[in-house]
Amino acid sequence: MQSNVTIYLNEHPLLLCASTANIPAGFEEAAVFEDPQTETIDKILLELEDGDRKAAVFIREDVKQLLKKVSLHFTVMVAAGGLVINQENEVLMMFRRGKWDLPKGKQDPGEELATTAVREVAEETGLHSITLGAKLTETYHYYPMKNKKVLKHTHWYLMEFTGTELTVPQIEEDILDVQWIKLEHVGKYLQFSYENIRDVFKAAETAGSINIK
Repeated sequence: MQSNVTIYLNEHPLLLCASTANIPAGFEEAAVFEDPQTETIDKILLELEDGDRKAAVFIREDVKQLLKKVSLHFTVMVAAGGLVINQENEVLMMFRRGKWDLPKGKQDPGEELATTAVREVAEETGLHSITLGAKLTETYHYYPMKNKKVLKHTHWYLMEFTGTELTVPQIEEDILDVQWIKLEHVGKYLQFSYENIRDVFKAAETAGSINIK
């Protein structure tokens, strides 16, 4: 069975899944659309973007094909980033545009995704002593860019920082602060973060990589 995919439009989730039996908790009040056509997809995407609808579910047995169909309504940007843990078992988070975020960025042409992830961590945080770990998850979120509607598809990796260098926020990317956060305090920061970032932490917990108390 193919995995569910969640796309966030201004923090409102659109769930893509293979059957009604695969709908997880939290979508009890969401409208469900079986194999939606282009007009329906357009309408629901706009309602989620504008906040007129809080959540929605699209059903199709082939989730990958459904995702391709929905993606046609966007300009897709592939990115990669990292959940970085240091030797004190602290997690790296950045403060950017009023939210606590994780380092990530656009894949360059011909670049391996894992290379993108490590490069973006270095550029956005100033940290270079990074060991790449396992892939954690993939997330999807919408944002407007000029006259385009961009769907950012981000591949997330676990990373370990083993050096001694200090963090250096990339100011030109609107990063105002970079902090190492104890796991028991992460929940407070996630209250002021994004849904897709919370999903990255959930994936890390599920994999047993971290344990947020």
